[in-house]
Amino acid sequence: MALYDRDYAQQGTETFVQEGASVAFMKRTYQLLGASMIAAAAGAYATMPYAEIVMQYKWVIFGLELFMLFVGLGMTRNKPGLNLAALFTFTFLTGVSIVPLLASLIGAGNGAAIGNAFLSTAVLFGSLSLFAINSKTDFSSWGKPLFITLIIVIIASLVNVFILKSPLMHVIISAVILILFAVMTIYDTQNIANGGYDSEVDAAVSLYLDFFNMFTVILQFFGIMGSDD
Repeated sequence: MALYDRDYAQQGTETFVQEGASVAFMKRTYQLLGASMIAAAAGAYATMPYAEIVMQYKWVIFGLELFMLFVGLGMTRNKPGLNLAALFTFTFLTGVSIVPLLASLIGAGNGAAIGNAFLSTAVLFGSLSLFAINSKTDFSSWGKPLFITLIIVIIASLVNVFILKSPLMHVIISAVILILFAVMTIYDTQNIANGGYDSEVDAAVSLYLDFFNMFTVILQFFGIMGSDD
């Protein structure tokens, strides 16, 4: 009986330690997520006066974003300090990339849409994260379908930008993007809670991409609703 008690106590202690480590990991991840948003806001604020130049070089900026996302962050993985620099460089660039959209809203007298869109995104993101953490449903099998859907959406977006140039198609694709990244928020949050990431930086990048893409779409919708056209 005493041996059983010791074994049971040891298992309980190990479980408690694992849960504590998971909570600490998520706390650091969300701290990095918050810092990433500040870096993005700094990028947008610093380059807002140069919105026309940003628009001219939007594809260059987009290319730099992709480079940092797929190369920079990969090369600095497990390199403390450098990985944070790569994270904040990437998020700074994302802030720069939406400057033309922000400038167009401010120029149209609809600057309030920016704050409303951020608040709406924060509420949606927080609700989805809480659902993912508390849900008993296992979403781990959703990864492949979500990735395939993402590829299809990217292709459809490129076709519409360069060939179709349809405003209606843009709205439809944007709605699909919003739903897609809402579901990905659930998937990524549960993966983080279940220890699916080795690095807080990688986890923060995943959540940041979910938040940023939802914010961009919601911001566009607020802009459309606030337009007099």
